[in-house]
Amino acid sequence: MANTSIAVVGMGCCYPDARSPAELWENVLAQRRAFRRMPAERLRLDDYRADAGESDSITPAKVAVIEGFEFDRVRFRTAGTTYREVDLAHWLALDVASRTLADAGFAEGAGLPRETTGVLVGNTLTGEFSRAHMMRLRWPYVRRVVDAALADTEWSAARRREFLSTLEESYKSPFAPSGGETLAGGLSNTIAGRICNHFDLHGGGYTVDGACASSLLAVTTACGAIAAGDLDVALAGGVDLSLDPFELVGFSRVGVLAREDMRVYDAHPTGFWPGEGCGFVVLMREEEARAAGRRIYGIIRGWGVASDGSGGTTRPEVDGQLLALRRAYRRARFGAETVGYFEGHGTGTEVGDQVEMEAILRARGDGERATRAALGSIKANIGHTKAAAGIAGFIKATMALHSQILPPLPGRRTTHSRLADENVGLRIPRCGELWPQDVPLRAAVSAMGFGGIDTHVVLEGVEGIRKTSLTPDERTLVASPQDAELFVWSAPDSATLRKQLARVLALAGRLSLAELGDLSAALHRSLAAGPRRAAVIASTPDELLAGLATLDSWIEGGVESKLDVKRGIALGGSKEEAPRVGFLFPGQGSPSHVSGGIWRRRFNALGRYYDSIAAPAGADVVATQTAQPAIVTNSLAALQVLSELGLDASVSVGHSLGEIAACHWAGAFDEEALVRIAAARGRAMADLGSSDGAMASLAAPADQVRAWIGERSAVIAGLNGPHQTVIAGD
Repeated sequence: MANTSIAVVGMGCCYPDARSPAELWENVLAQRRAFRRMPAERLRLDDYRADAGESDSITPAKVAVIEGFEFDRVRFRTAGTTYREVDLAHWLALDVASRTLADAGFAEGAGLPRETTGVLVGNTLTGEFSRAHMMRLRWPYVRRVVDAALADTEWSAARRREFLSTLEESYKSPFAPSGGETLAGGLSNTIAGRICNHFDLHGGGYTVDGACASSLLAVTTACGAIAAGDLDVALAGGVDLSLDPFELVGFSRVGVLAREDMRVYDAHPTGFWPGEGCGFVVLMREEEARAAGRRIYGIIRGWGVASDGSGGTTRPEVDGQLLALRRAYRRARFGAETVGYFEGHGTGTEVGDQVEMEAILRARGDGERATRAALGSIKANIGHTKAAAGIAGFIKATMALHSQILPPLPGRRTTHSRLADENVGLRIPRCGELWPQDVPLRAAVSAMGFGGIDTHVVLEGVEGIRKTSLTPDERTLVASPQDAELFVWSAPDSATLRKQLARVLALAGRLSLAELGDLSAALHRSLAAGPRRAAVIASTPDELLAGLATLDSWIEGGVESKLDVKRGIALGGSKEEAPRVGFLFPGQGSPSHVSGGIWRRRFNALGRYYDSIAAPAGADVVATQTAQPAIVTNSLAALQVLSELGLDASVSVGHSLGEIAACHWAGAFDEEALVRIAAARGRAMADLGSSDGAMASLAAPADQVRAWIGERSAVIAGLNGPHQTVIAGD
């Protein structure tokens, strides 16, 4: 088998929340998730509710949509009538194709070998707009049905004609009249033809339809054409703008749309949320790209395609995927065990994720050379973009190689049972990580589709200097994910505060998960001095809406000041005095984290605290000798964070072990002494403790408890209150 190395010399895309590969990559590192309620302008999901008796119902899912895209008709010399008659998928693909060629150094097609440049576009159903416009052509059927229904009423023929005339006008008004471009503008193949036409390319342009594998199949097809010498340059990718009832009802019937949060490669998969978008790459032979001085993002070393055979048309099979992987690595001439990152298909469905992980693990084998590779899926950020999904994953994997960073996977809660064993060859990073120095710069991308099609592409990074640290911007992006956002307002009086809340209330329902952070930052920047204050902590737009509604009801009810800790809602009074703050330091009952987790990623200054915790891998973090120094270290980290936020207290209280931390806060001793005392205390308690000891909390005063103890071998260990006494003993 010929070993043709193919260079990726240009990339372009438009996905939810990302207008370029750089923006897409930043969103990946920052774990931004573009999911929101379906905009009513696109589709009224309330019209498809099963609980309202609708038989063709849609599972109430979130979606990831492109916002604000505008096609520059003047630049692309497109008449208004042509623009309106053609499906928007054509224009999005042409726009992204143009930007991709420019990124490769072929702006407006200049410098391309036009006779041997081909265009391969992954697409399945053109776009939802052509299907919607077909409703106009169905008017005669609608008229006949309505007229027949009205004929059974007391309406006269003249009244029916008048009504149907009015109905026809309103029914047809959203859809452009048919014209010379209607037919071509509603076809899938002409997307590629339109690109070839605009740039005068003669190498061939056509659509590749492999369902959700379409765009990655376009890449493998392009690679084959280049390797065979049929093409010298290929523009390959895909476009999908289909979020209409045809697909959503179908996905609901199959049961793959997530009702809860979308969780990929999770122990409790729920399905996927759909998305839309477009992506392209420019491919050339590596030696020709180098000779021409092109920037190379990555090198395609191998590709493989297979089918599941008799396994079924919608259910994936391990053997089919494994065959595609083996074909790809045979062409690449190295094994799957040397790959550092796998960009999976990752739909978040139970069967799909399980089958895919099994195929990758079987391809990697259990050899001693195998490293524990990272696994992820772009769908966790932008949803399942179907025909455009594979190229989105390809761009992400290429950017991972180009940046030498293993990307994180957002939204996951619990480790899948298949990955729980640390000896298994796959893992999922919780945040972006520098590519390990001892792991080759190799990544792979998978995509599967209805009909049982399996595709796999293997990439390698460009030889050069390996990075030893993240850039400042990369560190900021990696540190930015949070489990929730804080929304704050201040105003001179209640009326002004209610107006501020009302403005956000009108906006919140349309926000994506990613935009929650944007809104939080915007509110913080615009915060002005004022005694009337309010705050909400929320992880989703729905939580924010609920918090805003609660705040409004409090203000309307005349509440001056109120705090609901459980729901994360606060309303500040109208007094000018600042509130008095106290710190409560916890005892050994609190979690004894030893790594710092998300705090350490979010606040760089905390690393020094957790580096000092002497807890070897696999240590029992609940054991007293480990837990006590870890817990006071967590308290020190919390004080550091609060200090960075400008928060301090006027009094502190400590419970049990926390008394020592409170004494440190009060200035009794420094940080080093606090940790040393806690460690000595933990060792002493571990050494002196009895394995058959126990404790009990009694709702009684100490004097009564002493009488109950009598001569027994129990002692009063703590006085938690006038009528709450803790005893300990054998």
